Amino acid sequence: MKRLLIYVAVAIVTIAAASCDKNFEVIEESGATTGTPSQVESITADSLPGQIVLHWKVPSDSNYYLLKINYYDYLTEREVFKVASVYEDSLVIDNTRAKFGEYEFTFQTFNQNNKASAASTIQALSGITPATETITTTEIALTADQLSTNNQEPSEGPIANLIDGNNSSFFHTRWSSPQIPMPQYIQIDLNEPIDNFQFYFVNREWSQVGAEIAEVQISNDGESWETVQTISAGLPSGGGADYTSQIFRMNHSFTYFRYNVVQTYGSKNYFNMAEFRLYDIEIETYDPEL
Repeated sequence: MKRLLIYVAVAIVTIAAASCDKNFEVIEESGATTGTPSQVESITADSLPGQIVLHWKVPSDSNYYLLKINYYDYLTEREVFKVASVYEDSLVIDNTRAKFGEYEFTFQTFNQNNKASAASTIQALSGITPATETITTTEIALTADQLSTNNQEPSEGPIANLIDGNNSSFFHTRWSSPQIPMPQYIQIDLNEPIDNFQFYFVNREWSQVGAEIAEVQISNDGESWETVQTISAGLPSGGGADYTSQIFRMNHSFTYFRYNVVQTYGSKNYFNMAEFRLYDIEIETYDPEL
């Protein structure tokens, strides 16, 4: 009799457990996975350089699981799908180009059963992707016979010291009598023409007299000079200080260069300098919009 009661109890527990499992499955399937999902609202787009930023509003009664956005990528020449969750309201599309004109984006929401909403589309333009530059700097190897000045001091500071690699040596224009007024210059006769360029110099370590105002000049005959910049601020006055110029982008080549001192700190009739270097600059431009 006891054994029969045990069998009956086990059967009741088994039937109850099976009923609970069935009810649980029904609850799992009766949530946000059924019904047509709602679509996102108020879709807009912003144009940024090389990007399109998509924005949308998630409806307050949203019942979708994910949002799929597809568009044609002109760079890779293929259809692209992006996925956003119900918690997101924007998406950045990278590597777009203004040259391709309008991009069309299709928005469609899906529930967990992969049931889709109606599709919405928007057209958007990319901002212009900026060009990039690769700049290569090469120091021009100079020899003493390529250097000259209009006012060499005869007792010290030969101009060849400008390229000896020693910051303790120096070049000096004439401080002894008879002195001549400014301007006074350092000239470089180039063996080959260049166009884009940059220069660098180091002030004398002691008894420094440097340019406060200087002209950067170029020529193709050594007679007619073009002033490409007058530097009237930012030149160093301290002993041993150095200076790197901007990169000068010329639309023509030249074969002569001058650093022409117009006025020194202290308004002296001479100047000095420890080292001077001239650089040939190559600029390669890549424009992704071409």
